[in-house]
Amino acid sequence: MQLSKSDYMLFLKHPAWLWLKKHDKYKLPPIDPNTQAMFDAGHLFETIAEQLFENSIKLGFDNYDDYLALPDKTISAIAENHNIILQGRFEKDSLTCICDAIEIIDQTTIDLYEIKSSTRVKIEHYYDLCFQMIVLESLGYKVRNISVIHVNNKFVKNGPINPTDIAITVDVTEEVRKLTMTTNHHIKKALDVMSSLKCPDISPVHCRLGSLSEWLDIYKKLSPVDQNSIYDLYLLNVPLIAKFNSSHIEKLSQIPDDFPLAEKQLRQLNSFKLNQPIINLAKIKKFLDSLSFPLYFLDYETLASVIPSFDGLRPYQQLPFQYSLHILDKPNGKLKHFEYLHTSNDNPAKYVVDNLKNQIQDKGSILTWNMSFEKNCNLLLATYSADSKPFINDINSRIQDLMIPFSEGYYIDSAFKGSASLKNVLPVIVPELSYKDLEIAEGGSAQRLWMEAVLDDKRPDQKQQILDNLLIYCKLDTLAMVEIYNFLSNLK
Repeated sequence: MQLSKSDYMLFLKHPAWLWLKKHDKYKLPPIDPNTQAMFDAGHLFETIAEQLFENSIKLGFDNYDDYLALPDKTISAIAENHNIILQGRFEKDSLTCICDAIEIIDQTTIDLYEIKSSTRVKIEHYYDLCFQMIVLESLGYKVRNISVIHVNNKFVKNGPINPTDIAITVDVTEEVRKLTMTTNHHIKKALDVMSSLKCPDISPVHCRLGSLSEWLDIYKKLSPVDQNSIYDLYLLNVPLIAKFNSSHIEKLSQIPDDFPLAEKQLRQLNSFKLNQPIINLAKIKKFLDSLSFPLYFLDYETLASVIPSFDGLRPYQQLPFQYSLHILDKPNGKLKHFEYLHTSNDNPAKYVVDNLKNQIQDKGSILTWNMSFEKNCNLLLATYSADSKPFINDINSRIQDLMIPFSEGYYIDSAFKGSASLKNVLPVIVPELSYKDLEIAEGGSAQRLWMEAVLDDKRPDQKQQILDNLLIYCKLDTLAMVEIYNFLSNLK
C-alpha cells in the first residue's frame, strides 16, 4: 500500500479521510458533477500551461496498468535524455508521486513545477510540492528550484491564448524547503494511519487546510448528529469546535450566553434560544420605504471558466447567459414575468442587454439577492457595447439588495442557520416554494449544464430539456424574491 501525493493531501485535510480511502472508501461520497467539472477545468489549464515547456515529453496514464508502468517509463525517459518530463511518476518504498513537470538540469539535479488552476499560490501547494521534493530527493536527485504555475487573473482573452500570458510562474523554493521537517513528520504519521486497522478519530476538530465544510458533509453521514448541534452554527471553524469540545458543549442550547461568538453567530443563537424570529420592524419598514415602483426582481445565470470562452473575458469571470425578471408595477399590482435564455454558442452579452433594454424602464427599484454579483455582471456586459453603458450605469444606480434585511439582522430566524442565502431563507419563510423537486436546483449546476449543452455541444439529446429546466430554475429565483418581498411587506 503506497502513499501517493493525493493520499498525503487527504491526510493533511483530515487523517480519517486517508484511512477511509484506503480501508472503507464506499463511505466517502462520490465526486459530484460540479466538482468533476472543476477538475476538468483544471486539466484544461494544465494542458495550456504545459505549452510553456518546449521539447517536453508527456507521460501520464489512462488506466491502472499504465499507472503501474509509469515509474519505469519515467526512468526510461530520463535515460533517453529527455530534459523536460510532464506527468512522470516516481516511487521510493511506500511513497509515490506524479510530478506535473520536471526539468532535468544534469544527471542529479531537477527543477520541479506544479501546475494549479487557482489564481494565486496557496499554502496547500507548498505541502504538495514538499511531498514531491522529499520523494525525489529520497531517490538521489537534488531539487534545485521549485515553482508553482498558476492562473493570471488579470489576463483578458483577445484571440488565441498564449500560455505565457495566462500562466504565471512563481518560485516557492524557500517556502517549500521550510516545511521539510514538518512534512517528514506528517508522512510518518500518514503511513501509520494508512497501515492501521482502526480508523482515526473522525471529529471535525482535526480538520486542516480549509477542509471543515467538506468534511462535515462526510462526518454527518458517518456519525449521527443531533438536530441543532454545534455543527449548525454559522461560520463554524476548527478553533471554535475545539473550545466547544473542551467545555463539553455539543448542542446550541448548551452554549452559554457569555460565550465569545461573532455577531451573526450570536443572532442565530439568540433566535434559537428564544424559539422565535427576532424582527426589527422599524428597519424593515425603512428598507421597504426606500424602494420605488415599479419593482424589478432580477436574477442572472452565468458562464465562467478558467479558460475564458470569449474575447474580453478574464479567467473565472461571470458572464450572464440568462436572466429572469419579475415586475410589480404597484403595490398589490399584477405581477409580470420576462426572461431570456441564450441558446447558441456565441457570446450572449449583446442579446442579454438588448432584451433587458426592452423590459426595464428608466424608473423603479431593481431588486437582486447579493447585489454585488449582478452589479459586476452588468459592468462586464457594458464592456461589450459602448452604447449600452448609460443604460447599465442607470440600472446599477437603481439596484437594491433584498438580502439586506436578512444579512444585516433585521429579520433573524435560527432556522436560517445564520446564513442569508436565498436557499436558506426561502424554505423558512415561504415554505410553499421549493427547489427540492427541480432538475436544476442551484447555480453551479445551471452554469455547468448550460456550458455543456450549449457552449460545448456535449449533450445534444438533452439540450432542450436542459434549457427548459434552466428557465424553470431561474424563474423560481426571482419569484422567490417576489414572495420574500411580499412577506416582509405584510409583517405587522
